[in-house]
Amino acid sequence: MSTSPEPSQRADDQLVTHLSHWLTRQLGNDELRRKVQEIGTDELAPGGRRAVDELLAELGTAVPGERGQLEVLVRETVETLVYGD
Repeated sequence: MSTSPEPSQRADDQLVTHLSHWLTRQLGNDELRRKVQEIGTDELAPGGRRAVDELLAELGTAVPGERGQLEVLVRETVETLVYGD
């Protein structure tokens, strides 16, 4: 019996889902930050961890509704989580 999490429960999969929801405007900045913090970065590869930490720092200083540069960073984070760095 495998003890690895179900594919849909992996941290990187969960993060990509939430980031995608933000990109489609289903989540706001604060809600995205909260969800990402809840998931954490412990299970991520070093490159993914760095990308998520950078995103969290930017989300922490973003004003509500701000998207411009955040959108670029979110897309880069998704790419790093999916393809690695």
